[in-house]
Amino acid sequence: MSRRLLFLLIIASARAATPDPDACAGRRIHIRQLPARFNTDLLRHCDTAFPLADHPSATPSCSSLANHGLGSRTHNRTRSWYRTDARLLEPFFHRRLLDHRCLVDEPARADAVFLPYYAALDALPFVLEPAMLNFSGVHGVPLAQFLARDRPRVLARRHGHDHFLVLAGPAWDYAQPPDTDPRLWGSTSLLRRPEFENFTFLTLESRAWPWQEHAVPHPTSFHPSPLSRLRAWIARARRSRRPTLMLYAGTVSKPSRPNIRGSILAECANRTLDVCNLVDCSGACALDPIRYMRPMLKARFCLQPPGDTPTRRSTFDAIVAGCVPVFFENASARTQYGWHLPPGTYDEFSVTIPKDAVVLGGVQIVETLAAVPEEEVARMRERLLELAPRVVYRRHGSEKMGMDAVDIAVEGALRRIRRRVRALEDGRPEALYSLDDDDQVI
Repeated sequence: MSRRLLFLLIIASARAATPDPDACAGRRIHIRQLPARFNTDLLRHCDTAFPLADHPSATPSCSSLANHGLGSRTHNRTRSWYRTDARLLEPFFHRRLLDHRCLVDEPARADAVFLPYYAALDALPFVLEPAMLNFSGVHGVPLAQFLARDRPRVLARRHGHDHFLVLAGPAWDYAQPPDTDPRLWGSTSLLRRPEFENFTFLTLESRAWPWQEHAVPHPTSFHPSPLSRLRAWIARARRSRRPTLMLYAGTVSKPSRPNIRGSILAECANRTLDVCNLVDCSGACALDPIRYMRPMLKARFCLQPPGDTPTRRSTFDAIVAGCVPVFFENASARTQYGWHLPPGTYDEFSVTIPKDAVVLGGVQIVETLAAVPEEEVARMRERLLELAPRVVYRRHGSEKMGMDAVDIAVEGALRRIRRRVRALEDGRPEALYSLDDDDQVI
């Protein structure tokens, strides 16, 4: 045997003996088994006391629950577009997490514990039924009691710092102090319960100091599978002709007092379609994506004014459509979705016009956007479409197509949990709730 051949055999043997690095190191997740009353049983009431927002033509009722929360397909031939109700992000996220490659059966082996609690659905009686208003402070208490009683070591091992769950709504809707009297309509006290103060909540919108939660993208109606469908859609958005300067999709009723939405409606009044397109979404627009996606594909800019809360699902519809979003305050996205959209580079894919400059300072949105050079708009659109896969929730059981919104949210939660667990083990309580690196893109 030649020396060269012997040398190659030795190298090959050494490589074979070297174990592959553990791809699941620091990423092992245990999905806690909860009684059905905390998740699947909550889905059974969709057509009775607390109906979900099914599309008006939906047959049968509860069609929003189809496809593990994606909703029914918009038409029979599609495999990518669904009538998605954002309140069903919790069961859909739960289903997607079952596909995670690093699940473990024993919580002692896990780096993180996922709680499949459908919290937003459990809150519906408190926010929709007047007789339940005074009891909204106890939202989540039965879950806390269960976790304290059933295998309490799982919770006690790291004092809950390794637990995370999804909350399909803005954090403020679940942050009413428990002792508020009289109780405020439309919100509960889930995030103010001391039993949950160490948990990480993945919410659709975070508060100004989100030490408990982190925002994840609002789900759109686009859930592609396989990768070829995602690429085909992005190619369509890239080549789409865009004769309309700007578009606003939302409520078009005149506000009772001056605000940014009123300024937008005033600017668009009597404008031709090539300048401004108003898409009336006063009804069930979110469940009928063709009403706004076609106009978005024809617009260069999509306006994203804050409403009852700063963030909007329309922001993510616009990203998917390649329609450059126009923000009027940082809380609408820049300070929210740092895991999914790089906070320091918003100027590369969006425009920001301070709302006070428009409402009080006389700045014209049309003039501001018309002044952006077409080459700059094209660059922003290209960057936007590069980011689009990061905010899309792909269908469960589908082909891996890079990191989507769920993958990034899970990795972000794991990163936060690892940092907190290290601080706990190192005896650095001051670092437990640090947010210094929490907004770094995944």
